[in-house]
Amino acid sequence: MKRADFLKFSCRNVTGGKVAGEAVLTNEAINFYLVDPDSGKIIEEGHGLEGESISDKIIVFPSDKGSSVVQLDGLFLAAEKGNKPKAFVVKELSTVLVSNSIIMEIPLVCDVEGQFYEVIQKGDWVEIEADELLIKQKNK
Repeated sequence: MKRADFLKFSCRNVTGGKVAGEAVLTNEAINFYLVDPDSGKIIEEGHGLEGESISDKIIVFPSDKGSSVVQLDGLFLAAEKGNKPKAFVVKELSTVLVSNSIIMEIPLVCDVEGQFYEVIQKGDWVEIEADELLIKQKNK
């Protein structure tokens, strides 16, 4: 396989849409209230993504944490400043994440083929075609 080739993975869509962008990965749950809306950077002390921007990125993470109000407020404030994420790829769904993805119009997919998590790296280019149940990944 050439390095420029895309790998394709099946997924389940929760909220539809088609987006492409740089991947940001973490093995930790994210509380979107702990994102600086002006920069899109994670400000949660000790988080694996502390200081990294999730603005305009496709976030690959296990799940979210925090109440619906604080999560939505964090995403709303980031969106107001033009710093909301492009999409979510998660392992575990929560009603909070699903409802906030719908409200904020952020594509959300889950149940991605297991090999995806073995090959995806920070900075990889990812294309999500949620309505087609497909994720394409290209190494940087």
